[in-house]
Amino acid sequence: MLSLRPCILCALLLTCSAAFGQKEDEGGKPSGIRPRLLRGPYLQTATPTGILIRWRTDASARSRVRFGTDPDRLDGMADDSALVTEHEVALRGLQPLTRYYYTIGEFKDTLETGPGSSFTTLPLTGAAGDYRIGIFGDCGNNSVNQRNVRDQFLKYLDTGRLNAWILVGDNAYSDGTDAEFQTNFFNIYRDNLLKLYPLFPAPGNHDYHDIEFSAAVAQRTHSVAYYQNFSVPENGEAGGVPSHTKAFYSYDVGNIHFLSLDSYGKEADDYRLYDTTGPQVQWIKHDLEANTNRTWVIAYWHHPPYTMGSHSSDKETELVKIRENFIRILERYGVDLVVCGHSHDYERSRLMKGYYGMEADFDSLKYNLSQSSGSDTEPYVKPVGGDGTVYVVTGSAGKLGGEQPTFPHNAMYFSDAVHGGASLLRVRGNRLDFTWICADGVVRDHFVMIKKT
Repeated sequence: MLSLRPCILCALLLTCSAAFGQKEDEGGKPSGIRPRLLRGPYLQTATPTGILIRWRTDASARSRVRFGTDPDRLDGMADDSALVTEHEVALRGLQPLTRYYYTIGEFKDTLETGPGSSFTTLPLTGAAGDYRIGIFGDCGNNSVNQRNVRDQFLKYLDTGRLNAWILVGDNAYSDGTDAEFQTNFFNIYRDNLLKLYPLFPAPGNHDYHDIEFSAAVAQRTHSVAYYQNFSVPENGEAGGVPSHTKAFYSYDVGNIHFLSLDSYGKEADDYRLYDTTGPQVQWIKHDLEANTNRTWVIAYWHHPPYTMGSHSSDKETELVKIRENFIRILERYGVDLVVCGHSHDYERSRLMKGYYGMEADFDSLKYNLSQSSGSDTEPYVKPVGGDGTVYVVTGSAGKLGGEQPTFPHNAMYFSDAVHGGASLLRVRGNRLDFTWICADGVVRDHFVMIKKT
């Protein structure tokens, strides 16, 4: 045994020497050790000619995206030489409404590849076509309902593809932390939505919660994970007037003009969405006045002006003031559809205008511009830029349930607080279809709006 001790000692010395003497690359990590993919890829800030691809790794690395219109020939390449864990690579000079395949990775190694990684650029602004946009509200709670809604939505979509998908707030429960975003949002939608379709989010009140800051501080500073995790077309690169903030922005998908708004945060330390002299509302007016893409105009945010689901629009300050002070501005500019979350149910009005009071004040003969059901045979009809807005609450893609004593709200044509679901917006020229797909696969609401030109 004594004769073996020097050999054992030599072996240990050699092992330690190899470990401590291992060469490092320029990023400071041992060469040959590959960074692991922790998040993504996910698609942001899409335009007709470009897109931003984001991902996260567990160690700092450089970023490379290879892309092309043929999955077997990715002859395009975009790099970022900065050593980062939060990777953001912009692709530019692409063709409108064209499908591209891509890989992500370092300069030497590929982290994600295969035909499942692809995206389609947005259509040219103003161009009519057949467009599909998914809408998920109050989704990120890591529930069975969230997964079932996701699966049935994708099953309904079948072989059809989305042009984009949107979030109407409360995207990660319950405090909007980065860890909750990872577990409750990015992990759940990674392979079936995030890596395939560009996302245009809006924040909710739970996205402003923070375990270190108070909500009041977070509202003013916007120093929360939501703003770190998402990139949006804040500089007008996807259409609309630049907002120069991630909190609210606009963009075009063909002949649809969208406004994504922030109903909980504060601008200039004080102003909320319902403060009509504040920066957000002044930008909204500027954007809608400058908008020439007027076939369809759709606005979305978190807090609804009308609901009697898990929240009451007669009692909550944000909801009351948005209804009383703000929505008349959107109606003045001919906004066709308003989509919100917050209440964990589904509610849909008729085509209406001028109703800014409490639930008991609603008079269908006074405020409904159409007594139609909105069905295929009785669609809502309005002229381009004309009067009338349909209001939808679709806040049960994850969280579910809750009714006020007066549920359903008097202004709502259809309401359901029992089933979870997500919505699909489809626009074909001057026809808009809105479909609510439930967690059990049943379509429980569908309406049609026709634009007269």
